[in-house]
Amino acid sequence: MLVAFPRIPMTVAHAAWDLQVLSNGRFELGLGPQVRGNIVDRYGTPWTPPAPRMREYVQSLRAIFESFQRGTQLRYEGEQYRFTRLQPFFNPGAIAHPEIPILLGAVGPRMTALAGEVGDGLITHPTNTHPRYLREVTRPRLEKGAARVGRSDEEVGLLLAPLVATGGSQERLRTDRERQRKLLAFLYSTPAYWPSLELFGWGERGRRLRELTRSGEWSEMTKLIDDEVLEEMLPSGTYDEIGDRLRERYGGLSTQLSFPLPRDPADDAAVARVVDRLHA
Repeated sequence: MLVAFPRIPMTVAHAAWDLQVLSNGRFELGLGPQVRGNIVDRYGTPWTPPAPRMREYVQSLRAIFESFQRGTQLRYEGEQYRFTRLQPFFNPGAIAHPEIPILLGAVGPRMTALAGEVGDGLITHPTNTHPRYLREVTRPRLEKGAARVGRSDEEVGLLLAPLVATGGSQERLRTDRERQRKLLAFLYSTPAYWPSLELFGWGERGRRLRELTRSGEWSEMTKLIDDEVLEEMLPSGTYDEIGDRLRERYGGLSTQLSFPLPRDPADDAAVARVVDRLHA
């Protein structure tokens, strides 16, 4: 589960506790910041610098989990959050698997380093999951954050969440590539997601995409995500091909990799074979 700001830690803690029970200990909690425009203009919530807030968010969640499991007095007091009241009526009590991994979504330097400092892992953003970006940017920032508290970067998991174009035939693959082209055009109009474009010398495309959103020219945006950009940023292949292509692209770079569920249940068996190939 990935939760974007703003959400109340206590509410998230109760939901996570229930999901950990339902999943028999397999649940992982993902937390990620939203860009300022969405926080203020889409959700109508005041904006604060995300990294300091996220540090306290994680710390407060762990204090709440500890109180849930052990029945100890809840006492977390920070600058952003304060939790000192948890009556027995609202405490769900101990569970069999109380250790819930907390993974942070991050792109920028502060949030990525914070994942290395306080998180159990980092979830990459689809726009910044290129192998070169992971090697040259993400990993060094994670290591920097881990070093602050004497951790090894090996203690911090890396969950890759790339966009993937796939399907059971070449025709369906082409259709999915065009769907992902539109999504990349929309995502890369957001300045926070430009780092990979800038790494490849395509920063101007991000700025032009942003201008098109401001002028309402949505239909023109996909022209800036041409085949050169698409080939570099979007792993693609039919179900028979995509497993090997993802292994070649990301082998040795991550501890986990997300893969899209099929839109058609008839493709379940083909996707299961892809998953088996990725596990091989």
